[in-house]
Amino acid sequence: MGTVEFGIGSVMLRARNIVALTLTTRLIGDVTVVDIAGRLTLGPGPVEFRGVLQEAMAGGARKILLNLRELSFIDSAGLGELAAGHTNAKHKGSALKLAVVPKRVQELLQMTGLSRVLDIHDDESDALRGWGVNPGT
Repeated sequence: MGTVEFGIGSVMLRARNIVALTLTTRLIGDVTVVDIAGRLTLGPGPVEFRGVLQEAMAGGARKILLNLRELSFIDSAGLGELAAGHTNAKHKGSALKLAVVPKRVQELLQMTGLSRVLDIHDDESDALRGWGVNPGT
């Protein structure tokens, strides 16, 4: 498990590589965006994912956007962490949105009923605009 931090202009990125999962956080305005790439499956991935969300909320993040564009696979452990992340964010006064959800993941969210609970957007820009954030910032 390794963590790499690097800055691009005024944006700080943090990437964590967990076997077949990469989590990268970045700020757009006051929104913490977590890019999820790879497989969110039973093992260290969901634990690390939970840690990233907890760390963001502990740092004051009130708007968290999960970009799932590069998520290749999710199992019940990963789905459970998405649901738990939503619940924890809500209890801490934060909001959690999902964007760019792959078709297979959308189907799983619909089958499990999570699509009725989670705030899902077709693209990142749409989700950001819903919070009044200009995607170009």
